[in-house]
Amino acid sequence: METSLVYKLLKVYTFSLLMVVQLVFCIVTYDKKAIIINGQRRILLSGSIHYPRSTPEMWEDLINKAKDANLDVIETYVFWNVHEPSPGNYNFDGRYDLVRGFPIWLKYVPGISFRTNNEPFKILIMSCSIDISIVFMIKAAMQKFTNKIVEMMKSQNLFESQGGPIILSQIENEYQPEREALGAAGEAYVQWAAQMAVGLNTGVPWVMCKEDDAPDPIINTCNGFYCDEFSPNKPYKPTMWTEAWTGWFTEFGGTIPMRPVQDLAFAVARFIQKGGSFVNYYMFHGGTNFGRTAGGPFITTSYDYDAPIDEYGLIREPKYSHLKEFHRVIKLCESALLSSDPTVVSLGNYQQAHVFSSGKGNCAAFLSNYDSNSAATVVFNKKHFNLPPWSISILPDCSHVAFNTAKVGARTSQVRMTPTGSQLHSWGAYSEDVFSLEDSSTFEAVGLLEQINITRDNSDYLWYITSVDISPSESFLRGGQKPTLNVYSSGHAVHVFVNGKLSDFMTVINSRSSGSSYGTRKDTKFTFTGPVDLQTGTNRIELLSIAVGLPNIGLHYEEWNTGILGPVVLQGLNQGHKDLSSQKWTYRVGLKGETMNLISQHGASSIEWIGGAVATQGQQPLKWYKAYFDAPEGNDPVALDMRSMGKGQVWINGQSIGRYWTASANGKCDDFHYAGTYRQTKCQLGCGQPTQKWYHVPRSWLKPTQNLLVLFEEIGGDVSRILLVKRTTS
Repeated sequence: METSLVYKLLKVYTFSLLMVVQLVFCIVTYDKKAIIINGQRRILLSGSIHYPRSTPEMWEDLINKAKDANLDVIETYVFWNVHEPSPGNYNFDGRYDLVRGFPIWLKYVPGISFRTNNEPFKILIMSCSIDISIVFMIKAAMQKFTNKIVEMMKSQNLFESQGGPIILSQIENEYQPEREALGAAGEAYVQWAAQMAVGLNTGVPWVMCKEDDAPDPIINTCNGFYCDEFSPNKPYKPTMWTEAWTGWFTEFGGTIPMRPVQDLAFAVARFIQKGGSFVNYYMFHGGTNFGRTAGGPFITTSYDYDAPIDEYGLIREPKYSHLKEFHRVIKLCESALLSSDPTVVSLGNYQQAHVFSSGKGNCAAFLSNYDSNSAATVVFNKKHFNLPPWSISILPDCSHVAFNTAKVGARTSQVRMTPTGSQLHSWGAYSEDVFSLEDSSTFEAVGLLEQINITRDNSDYLWYITSVDISPSESFLRGGQKPTLNVYSSGHAVHVFVNGKLSDFMTVINSRSSGSSYGTRKDTKFTFTGPVDLQTGTNRIELLSIAVGLPNIGLHYEEWNTGILGPVVLQGLNQGHKDLSSQKWTYRVGLKGETMNLISQHGASSIEWIGGAVATQGQQPLKWYKAYFDAPEGNDPVALDMRSMGKGQVWINGQSIGRYWTASANGKCDDFHYAGTYRQTKCQLGCGQPTQKWYHVPRSWLKPTQNLLVLFEEIGGDVSRILLVKRTTS
């Protein structure tokens, strides 16, 4: 669950997002036109920057770049699951490792049902989601956490009513589909969440995004690629767009969605000409899903989002400068926009003028062309204006064009990823031991168990181990066809070992469509089918089930399953087939390398690694590697080029860079025209290439020399070809 806080960039920031200096105490209210700060209506332009997806050393630069782009506000989520990873245990240190979703322990509360009128949920969750405006999410557990976050903010005088920077708060996030599905229980929950939020007395307005039934005084808001058709549920509430999607997330095995800035500016101009007064770009800087925090499942480690500031903190052109100029011109229109309602004048079949005139000398006009194929020449105020396809021209004085959404003046960034010259050296290799899995950390159970119930998300990995006895009379032992093993999995990937030897690896990734939505793809089931080498006597079947991120949105996703739930069937025996599902299974959470903490300097020094040239030879599965390197010279952002590897995880000096996977992208990469309605399946890059090639290494994580790199490779790869590269733009 996420909470989001809204900060005004007009204030003075220190290195921390949460610490600001201000001497004036303000009152924040609203009317039908806009948010009102200290008695003054404001057009507010905001950008999402999630602090756990960058590092504290990056925050000041990111905020300064947002302010230089003429934004007024920063929006950020406060991630419940990282701040309260287990009941009552809070983490507010450092960068805040985050998992985008509910705290995993909520799944195991008896009788719990997420985001509904459910007492265990209400009692356990009360403090979970904040939006730079502040966005909280749920009941008793939610209330407890929400209270804690709000009190922390109050203790630092961070709400605008205390002289601080927080001007808006948001409770819940895109709840309407769940409310509609749950009926009375969902409606009761919305009412409760609203009352709980207002009762916290933050002194700033609350909003609910994508919740048409948000009760007074909560403001309902819009999220989406376009919001110009949106209206609040009461005539006295302002029209607000809390997530204007600048791009889309990427999925392993999928293409990289890009949103043309011409269309993004056109969408925002359409919203403002219809009376919109608050726009938040989601994302303005996307950042990185460090650790195992990427959700989904199958969401990449990169959360770049085609944002105006890229994953590494560099400006992306022309998106950044085009929006910067757009914002400057919108500010020139602010007085007219907030002092009058638009008069709409038809200028043609697909052309209109929205004119804002207060009668006091303030006049601004938006001339729109909705035709996605053809430019148009229109007459307005006895002047001719040429409008490119799918564009809006803005006239801050109703006479002269100051900006057109389709006319881009900034040049396109040329991104280069070049070797730094810093070599990875002193390689060592260590094989994950498949033959001695059963030890004090294992347990036995009859039948197949759901994965996350066992791992509690402390690891991506769970071993399922059983055995099967083969009689000497089996015909396949005398030259017949090998038996076939069928493993039915609920996701997300599986390694199959027989008697310690890898039989095969399979994942659902190749059957997934590249345009599926985040957190809503419930059907991650797949079946492994393959021949297996069995011998007379007892044969061990070892299945390594692998999770690739957890769902964090959708109806009752606490009930969604991961892991091998069966059946597991051996076919091709003399008796026909043998179902192994209901027999005794041994379970082991995680990898031995995780238990030994090989990612740390101490853990890496506690074992003998295979060194020399042998360490980098072969492409074996389930293998740990380590190497050392010196920090590259200069200040350019740094990344690991992992194209020579398969799938796994990587750490630098004990800190997790994230999951890597070089699955090639499937999709359509031939439609890059800006005009026409945008969806995430349009304007895609990367077909036939690994979805993610480079993995951000924050410079603040590096020492001058002897940096320890550790990786765990699941499938097999060539570590000798891993490169440390720097990212530059020109």
